[in-house]
Amino acid sequence: METIYLKGTPCHTYGSLPEIGSKAPCFTLVTQDLSEIHCLDYRDKRVVLNVFPSLDTDVCAASVRRFNVEAAGLDNTVVICVSMDLPFAQKRFCAANDINNVVVASAFRSPLFAQKYGLQIVDGPLAGLLARAVIVMDEDDKVLYTQLVSEITTEPDYGAALAALKTPEIG
Repeated sequence: METIYLKGTPCHTYGSLPEIGSKAPCFTLVTQDLSEIHCLDYRDKRVVLNVFPSLDTDVCAASVRRFNVEAAGLDNTVVICVSMDLPFAQKRFCAANDINNVVVASAFRSPLFAQKYGLQIVDGPLAGLLARAVIVMDEDDKVLYTQLVSEITTEPDYGAALAALKTPEIG
């Protein structure tokens, strides 16, 4: 269990992020057309998981827009933006914001995603939603970088996440 904050008020997550160097848990998520995507769909690609509570907040929307811009220049990398928003809302958001360089997916059918990644908020006003985090994995699903953003209303460290993609692995 981790402590995060919503405007200074503590709330908690179920579990913890995967450890750097560990194999990331497999996932199944739902895309805007209600089809499922699986971790195996991205085998041999680097994956950035941009996870957040809801596209209906300014900070969450900003993170998707920012990763959409950054993803255009990344080789052999997919950015998956994950929330509990329904695919219909995600589709409207992507159309209205010209989001086409990232995969936007919902965990609404996948409670195990939130639990396996330690990102389910279990108390406070956002209970049941996902905490804000970034997880970077290599082509073999090895976790290279994680950030659980301690204050939900702040953006993640984009620079550190993107730098993890460029750093040669040790060991």
